[in-house]
Amino acid sequence: MRLFDSHAHLADPKFDEDRAAVLARMAEAGVSECLIVCDPCDETPRVAEAFALAAAHPGFHAAVGVHPHNASAWTGEIERELRARLAERVCVCLGEIGLDYHYDLSPREVQREVFARELDMAFELGMPAELHIREAFGDAMEILRAAERAGRLPLCGMHCYTGSWETAKECLRMGMYISFSGSVTFKNAVKLIEVAEKTPLDRILVETDCPYLAPVPNRGKRNEPAFVALTAARVAEIRGMDGEALAAAAAENARRFLGIKEDRA
Repeated sequence: MRLFDSHAHLADPKFDEDRAAVLARMAEAGVSECLIVCDPCDETPRVAEAFALAAAHPGFHAAVGVHPHNASAWTGEIERELRARLAERVCVCLGEIGLDYHYDLSPREVQREVFARELDMAFELGMPAELHIREAFGDAMEILRAAERAGRLPLCGMHCYTGSWETAKECLRMGMYISFSGSVTFKNAVKLIEVAEKTPLDRILVETDCPYLAPVPNRGKRNEPAFVALTAARVAEIRGMDGEALAAAAAENARRFLGIKEDRA
């Protein structure tokens, strides 16, 4: 089985003590491809480390963007740094970007402004964007519709999707991909089960969002890329299909979304 973890914070300090072992378990589980996400505005930025990891491992790629939690830190200097990083060979995606009204760590109006600016940057640069939308689908969809009306909506993936099937249908109409994290394995994942059942196979992604959101039976533990196999198996079970077929389809979808070729190295 060849799996693609489409969203992982593998440069996070939580992996500093045993990253080599994490990578070994990842390979053993068949996770040969990975998108490593980073943010220059994090309290402990790991942009250089994320890009170095992506450059050092075949099948690894980088994504960079300002998370909605950090929207207040947006400056012209940050925008210049993003543009420089997005031009690097290993970088294939702008993300994660979006809105998060659960914690409101940045004012909502600032989140909306920065989200719109980053979306437009992705369109300008011809890059896909990974979206983080939490308890903010109403405002997020308005921003996305506005970009669509203006003819400036980039190709988007809904990272760690938590919305309804009704919202997912509109996302799919806009050409987006829907990514499932360990949340789909939780007992209370009623909405996600419907979305996993109904999303077309060619739009499904699977991810860990590690070190967060470990799937059952590892819920509450530090998540890691190897665990994406559990999420893929659960999505396959929900859809009544073979696990290897689901994993292969999700990996091909990730490559198509990110505009990369399969790396057999």
